[in-house]
Amino acid sequence: MNTKTAIITIAGRPNVGKSTLTNFLVGEKIAIVSNKPQTTRNRICGIVTKGNSQYVFVDTPGFHKARTKLGDYMVNAVRDSISDVDATILVVEPIASIGAQEEALIENIVAKHCPAILAINKIDTVEKDKLLEVIAVYAETGVFDAIIPISAKTGDGVDKLMEICDQYAIESPFLFPDDVTTDQPERQVMAEIIREKLLWCLDKEIPHGTAVEITTFTERDNGIIDIDATIFCEKASHKGIIIGKQGAMLKKISTMARNDCEKFMGTKVYLTTWVKVKENWRDSDFLVKNFGYRE
Repeated sequence: MNTKTAIITIAGRPNVGKSTLTNFLVGEKIAIVSNKPQTTRNRICGIVTKGNSQYVFVDTPGFHKARTKLGDYMVNAVRDSISDVDATILVVEPIASIGAQEEALIENIVAKHCPAILAINKIDTVEKDKLLEVIAVYAETGVFDAIIPISAKTGDGVDKLMEICDQYAIESPFLFPDDVTTDQPERQVMAEIIREKLLWCLDKEIPHGTAVEITTFTERDNGIIDIDATIFCEKASHKGIIIGKQGAMLKKISTMARNDCEKFMGTKVYLTTWVKVKENWRDSDFLVKNFGYRE
């Protein structure tokens, strides 16, 4: 049987629904989501294998104006992800004007001569007339092979998006085993799950200044997994907020994370979490790389 593959980048501004779309395409949660911008920091591959076709969707950080070394890394990750792929899906909100971030991404797509699809997300939030205005504005650019209205939350329009993606698949051996859904090591997925709960439970800037390192990841003979995780934050005052009164906040975060870790691993997980301070780590090249954000 001849097999074919397509590598497709999913790009867009922060909080537009890229990770939600990736998770829906894959059929399980491999990328963390929250209602806060700049949730995704690393490129994450979601792998969909259907029959003799394999699609590798590259979920990227939200394209934004960088203010830290970590921000520089995230923006470069987006630009690099549009190179050497079969196509790019630009995800936008249903707004009938092209913002500065979208313009910059479109310029990058054109410069890299990358085929592109426009996915207008969150169509469940607007009237049809407004949606037609959005389609018209982006159609005028002449950049996109197709413009597909979708709801990554409900799945509306995603089947049509997959049909378009199939046009970019080329004859090739599969890049991953057909039962694999992500390129992320299990311990990295566990770290991201914990970071997601920090984003959900904490306010303002505090969760954006956190990083998670898995220091122990071992499996017992009976299949139970033991995980030790260290949460790094930027200020001593943040540490107190993360731990909470009598440890209540840290317990809440850990319990939520453990439940999702068990769902992903399909087995019992014992999770132990610690909190440490690394001041201004987001502006340290060494610490940014040490926490796994590498080019």
